[in-house]
Amino acid sequence: MTQVRLRQLVIAAEALETAEALAEVLGLGPGFPDPGVAEFGLVNRVYAIGDQFLEVVVPTALTAPAARFIARGGEGGYMAIFQTDDVAATRARLDTMNIRRVWNIDLPDISASHLHPGDIGAAIVSIDEARPAGSWRWGGPDWEKNSVPGRLTGAVVTTRDPEGLAAHWGKALGAPVSGTVVKLADAQIEFHQGTEERLAKFRVSLPEPGAAAARAIRRGLDVVDNEVRIGGVGIVLETV
Repeated sequence: MTQVRLRQLVIAAEALETAEALAEVLGLGPGFPDPGVAEFGLVNRVYAIGDQFLEVVVPTALTAPAARFIARGGEGGYMAIFQTDDVAATRARLDTMNIRRVWNIDLPDISASHLHPGDIGAAIVSIDEARPAGSWRWGGPDWEKNSVPGRLTGAVVTTRDPEGLAAHWGKALGAPVSGTVVKLADAQIEFHQGTEERLAKFRVSLPEPGAAAARAIRRGLDVVDNEVRIGGVGIVLETV
């Protein structure tokens, strides 16, 4: 059976100060600036947490898709990247669902397909197959050295049709669905009722979430019910 993991969550922001705030609050290591994102009109920072990743992208041109995203609704959750162990089967399934693959790449160590947000809903979704499975090109050459303890346990998507969009994402990903929750091998994606279709929250598990909350407060950010808002995203602080 195909295993699907959550490997990376992405915020689109107006400036790299958002990346600095995220790193400071969560106690992240050095961020990797990936020169490859220039293809999309971006600069970025990618941070490793366990063997998963948080990324902040900043548009460098008004024509960049991320710039249009920010212009429509402000900074926020922009992309979710999932790992499969069978990208060929995934691509075939997506094609039968008429979900457009707007960017594809096949390298010796990774294959990836970005899905059109208008077809998948709520965000850009990428489905990648890394070779070997524990590697991750997008994290940079030193990600294992720079990783900090913790993990991404999931995300929250808001939509007017939680059950319908959950079923759609589950079918596209090849992952089981229970009501309004897509269940992955290591995380879950929850779909909540909302007026706006958006990748609204990231769930982040840390050894000391209280310390992260204290750093957020020192930075002048509000923490409510273990949640701090950074770059338009609610970062839910959980215990490992």
